[in-house]
Amino acid sequence: MRTMTMIAAATLLAMLAQAAPAQAPVAYPAKGQSPAKQDKDEGECHVWAKNKTGVDPAVASSPAPRETGPAVGGGERARGAARGALGGAAIGAIGGDAGKGAGVGAVAGTMVGGHRARQNQAARNESAQQAQAGQLDTFYRAYSACMSGRGYTMK
Repeated sequence: MRTMTMIAAATLLAMLAQAAPAQAPVAYPAKGQSPAKQDKDEGECHVWAKNKTGVDPAVASSPAPRETGPAVGGGERARGAARGALGGAAIGAIGGDAGKGAGVGAVAGTMVGGHRARQNQAARNESAQQAQAGQLDTFYRAYSACMSGRGYTMK
């Protein structure tokens, strides 16, 4: 039950993250700045925010790298097989065939471990996407601070 709740929460977060990506702020020339002055200020504030935060929005706005393919390498399947074999052997011993029970338990444990591996992979992908959104937010806050300091209204 707890696993299903975690999956539902992760799915909801993923949908929200995709529905509301970090948006670049919009500058309004509140003090009557000319378009040429605004272009110059935007360029200078972009460079300042990039230097101040260490975030390049061109890089940070590209899709976050995602782990794809089979979820392997974390040991979830092996641990699941071992736990399943132990449990299966115990149950099989009651029925008179510990070896058969261990085999069945190992197969079931491997499947459970694979499920955990896929969940962990999805969580790592979500975490990478959230980190990227946080970087963009940091850059845009610095950019907005610079532009506000130059007399622009930011939204």
